Amino acid sequence: MPSSTLVSVIVAAHNEERYVGRCLRSLLAQRFARDKYDVIVIDDGSTDRTAAILATFGDDITVIQNGVNMGLPASLNRAITSTRSKFIVRVDADDYVNGSFLDVLYMFLAENPQFDAAACDYLLVDDREEVLTRSDAMKEPIACGIMFRTEQLIDIGLYDETFLRHEDRDLRLRFLDRYSIHHIPLPMYRYRRHDANITNDSAEMARHEQRLRDKHDGRSS
Repeated sequence: MPSSTLVSVIVAAHNEERYVGRCLRSLLAQRFARDKYDVIVIDDGSTDRTAAILATFGDDITVIQNGVNMGLPASLNRAITSTRSKFIVRVDADDYVNGSFLDVLYMFLAENPQFDAAACDYLLVDDREEVLTRSDAMKEPIACGIMFRTEQLIDIGLYDETFLRHEDRDLRLRFLDRYSIHHIPLPMYRYRRHDANITNDSAEMARHEQRLRDKHDGRSS
């Protein structure tokens, strides 16, 4: 059944057996009322033990299985359209969050209906979860840690499924054409840097960077 909670957390996972458990434990340990949010994990055709790990969480999460690898933006769109929650926030399967992550983002938007979306700052961490640096979400934006109003994401057409890299930047540019993202200067997101980050593929990143510029008349951020 589609979600009727206030907030849906969207986690897309492809071969994330090493990290997804840590991610989900942080999401299930939120101070936000458990009956007010759900965690939707879309397993994008994983061939490792990701599915087995997701099964250990039982009814605490909702799992959507892609029979084949559809790519990140298509997976995110499938998860978003499966929910009726008023708010959507994306967390990558190899990242994790502070216990107040949902509480603060939701409170900010719920108490400020004139504001569209809210982004929190993040800590860049390594594989040992040691903090490398703190980053400002507005000066160094990332794909995650932003709570959106679901109807506004739908209004802009969700993710462009042709962008297998920089899908977040394309979404952000289109979102900011109509709406605004407000800054919460609290480092509640943990962005993990490791050897398997998809952003490490420099050739694909460059190709989609050019596509991004072509689509947005030279704009890339």
